[in-house]
Amino acid sequence: MASAPAPKIPREVSDLAIGDRTLTIEDVLCVARGDAVVSLSADPAFRERIQQARQRVEAHLEAGGAIYGVTTGVGASVINQIPPEKRSHMPEKLFRFHGCGTGEILSPEAAAAIVLLRLVSLAQGGSGVRYELLERLAELLRHRLLPEIPCEGSVGASGDLTPLSYLAALIAGEREATLDGSEIEAAEAHRRLGLEPLTLQPKESLALMNGTAVMTALACLAHGRAARLARLAAAVTATLVDVTHGNPEHFDPRVLGAKPHPGQTQCGGWIRDDLARDGESRPPARLQDRYSLRCAPHVIGTLVDVLDFSRRVLEVELNGIDDNPIVYGDSILHGGNFYGGHVCMVADSLKTAVASVADLLDRQLVLLCSPETSDGLPANLVAGEDLVHHGFKAMQISASALTAEALKLTMPASSFSRSTESHNQDKVSMGTIAARDCLRIVELGETVAVIVLLAACQAVDLRGSDRCGMRARELHRAIRELAPMVDEDRRQDVDIEAVLRALRADELPIGAL
Repeated sequence: MASAPAPKIPREVSDLAIGDRTLTIEDVLCVARGDAVVSLSADPAFRERIQQARQRVEAHLEAGGAIYGVTTGVGASVINQIPPEKRSHMPEKLFRFHGCGTGEILSPEAAAAIVLLRLVSLAQGGSGVRYELLERLAELLRHRLLPEIPCEGSVGASGDLTPLSYLAALIAGEREATLDGSEIEAAEAHRRLGLEPLTLQPKESLALMNGTAVMTALACLAHGRAARLARLAAAVTATLVDVTHGNPEHFDPRVLGAKPHPGQTQCGGWIRDDLARDGESRPPARLQDRYSLRCAPHVIGTLVDVLDFSRRVLEVELNGIDDNPIVYGDSILHGGNFYGGHVCMVADSLKTAVASVADLLDRQLVLLCSPETSDGLPANLVAGEDLVHHGFKAMQISASALTAEALKLTMPASSFSRSTESHNQDKVSMGTIAARDCLRIVELGETVAVIVLLAACQAVDLRGSDRCGMRARELHRAIRELAPMVDEDRRQDVDIEAVLRALRADELPIGAL
């Protein structure tokens, strides 16, 4: 039987003051996990900037100026003029009629990232909301009081109106939420924490809802997991090179440097480091390995380069003002910064690169389970000579099914723009659908990688860990604390789940990013 896994080491909790600096994807991930205490900048100039923008909105209204969503209806109803005596009802009407989300509820981690991104955008000082609203958003994060947000219902232009209405409703004390991970009615959560729900003022519902926070949050979560998957894929590749007696020359820096794409050269460096061993290496079994080994830096490296490009785009998005209208100095400017085209482009690109890595790993599993391509390992990695046993035969089927599903989901969401809302939103990004698909593909890719890792560790058992490089030995030790060698036919779903939990908790020695 496998020994119990080592206890998880608690993460260090950091402080994150909104308004002091631009945020990174890592900041978003830290808050999503609950590893940061969120506050507002203590700089008096920060508070003054927020208050001045709010005063500008109020002065503009007092002077008889027009503001979309305040003095007018929303969307195609912009032609409707709202009488002054009814404007105070607009904020609650806006989040209530958008309460039509469907599908599964987003995870608490996703909800926390969404609340953070809405706070960061409003903290730029261009939305004209009260400072009290920023304080309440920070308080939600500190208490881990998070909206329950259905995942479906956004077309990704005019932002994520429907899903973000669940955040606005929570602030007003309506709908459902989670408090420290437990489901609770929003009104009851406020009572339990001693908070008064906020009565949202003109423009504040719109400012909360009219942005790209949902798609950007999901894309940031996918980015972090995809980066980890890229490193794991390199580590798995190195292990397969070891156990199939592959040719390490394929990863020579002179070869990869002859066409120096940054991701390709970085991935080749990871694999070289992972193949390091004490003593001499044995001669390779083949002059040239199959493409799924030989070209692994080129496939995984594509994902690494997409991640680098995606980071730049996502960090512009998450630190920008994605609201409409925007308060700029003495002006109220109407525009389209809520459009999620850039996030959709990133998510669609990540989808393809991650699915390609899953496909690579699935092909590697076939090599590993075939004696002709593994340099004599038993077919299906069966331990012993009992022909009744089947080893990793069914695991290959599962990996192929998961890979096929990932590849199917790579259809770009941006290609499916629909005209909606009385043809006001006549060109939309579909960025939220792309981000949701991206997360699903990453989830599938992680599972394929774990199946191949389990098979690779079975091969290490069959070859002997003393004949393998550094990364294969470290991974083998870690996996054997979670799952035993397959020496007879048995269920392996529990093995997959145990290793997936360790991977997602950053508890596997896959190598530094």
